[in-house]
Amino acid sequence: MKIPLRHQPVLCNYYVTYRCNAKCGFCDIWEKPSPYITLENAEKNFKDLKRLGVKVIDFTGGEPLLHRELPQLLDLAKSFGFITTVTTNALLYPKMAEKLKGKIDMLHFSLDSPDEATHNSSRGVQLFDKFEESIEIAKRLGERPDILFTVFSHNIDEIERVYQTYCLPNNFMLILNPVFEYNEVGAELSAEELKKLELWGKKKLVYLNGGFIELRKDGGNHIDNPVCRAGSTTIVISPDNQLVLPCYHLGVESLPINNKLYEVWTSAEAQNLIKQEGKMAACEGCTINCYMQPSFATVLSKYWLKALPSTLKYNLVKGTWKQLI
Repeated sequence: MKIPLRHQPVLCNYYVTYRCNAKCGFCDIWEKPSPYITLENAEKNFKDLKRLGVKVIDFTGGEPLLHRELPQLLDLAKSFGFITTVTTNALLYPKMAEKLKGKIDMLHFSLDSPDEATHNSSRGVQLFDKFEESIEIAKRLGERPDILFTVFSHNIDEIERVYQTYCLPNNFMLILNPVFEYNEVGAELSAEELKKLELWGKKKLVYLNGGFIELRKDGGNHIDNPVCRAGSTTIVISPDNQLVLPCYHLGVESLPINNKLYEVWTSAEAQNLIKQEGKMAACEGCTINCYMQPSFATVLSKYWLKALPSTLKYNLVKGTWKQLI
């Protein structure tokens, strides 16, 4: 049984650019040509996001730190009362750290392996040294970044070393992000590997959304009884200021915003696209984490119950729980 807990979108995935300074083999976003969002458009969109009920803005990409005005964008978002989150490969963090200090509620440094050569190979550029430098700079500035570790079959046994080396000594959260498959990139984990992950999710300073594991056990989203509520829970804005529906990864339509985000999102055209969330042929078996997380949070179901312990743990540690109420 599914009981709606919220009827407004909670999250905005704001793509500041699709450009990236890495070439990860498990991602295809960096292959796209892309502009950068403008402060003018962002301010108008923030006003409408607030009106629509959004709580969290994820400034994403590509590599968000490539946007030279990211500090100003974050200041603007904070002035509207949004929770801010940024995930970075950390290549540019040493250069921008001072300007970003105190502006990001959930700062994530991505890591694929504690082994320098392996991590660099995965990312297609030499950046492991910048990752380690970024940790030291963040500590000096009083920041508490999370270590975002995307879990594959080939690196699942490296979680222990990442946990012991970077998380426990620094009191950093380890976010375990199970790999997902889309557009012929990514993969899925075996039942045995999912069991390993479940054990990790019970440790201190480890965030693993239990709903992710349960959904994979169930074979992902099913179009005849969809779990996904990507379109209604998450507003996706592209670098060229368009509303992407019903989600970025499987988006079938982009609607120009033209400084009228509220009107565009509430329009009949947009709402008809939103109604397709989780029901399109390409949605069968989907396990894309960035849309399932808000989907679990807004409907009372077994996935909500599975996700609740990790969600409480993370927001208590980060101190963001009051802003989500």
